[in-house]
Amino acid sequence: MPGEKTNFDRYLEHKLQDPEFRTRFEAADQAWDIALQLSALRRARGLTQQQVAELLGTKQQAIARLEDPTYTGHSLSIVRKYVEALGASLDLIIVPTEDTAEYLAERKPKPLLENSRP
Repeated sequence: MPGEKTNFDRYLEHKLQDPEFRTRFEAADQAWDIALQLSALRRARGLTQQQVAELLGTKQQAIARLEDPTYTGHSLSIVRKYVEALGASLDLIIVPTEDTAEYLAERKPKPLLENSRP
């Protein structure tokens, strides 16, 4: 039934009680969001990774790495360059650690590209 917690939901809630796990989990979630939004923006603009690489003066492999959800080395400057080169804007919000859980629970993100997740 919708709304019922699965075993995985309960397991994840338990794991998120561990501050170290929570930190790693949130970092991975951010990396996935960044990568998937970059890829979705590129596809929405009808561009290939090679074309974006040429716009940024880099190699296609660098663009593939930025769009890889397992890559965690995104820098703010390169993400901003990528986004601006494709005619979009970047919104960054800094939230104090003690307010993160509340912020994440309350935010209703409206990404530029609604269907950026597979």
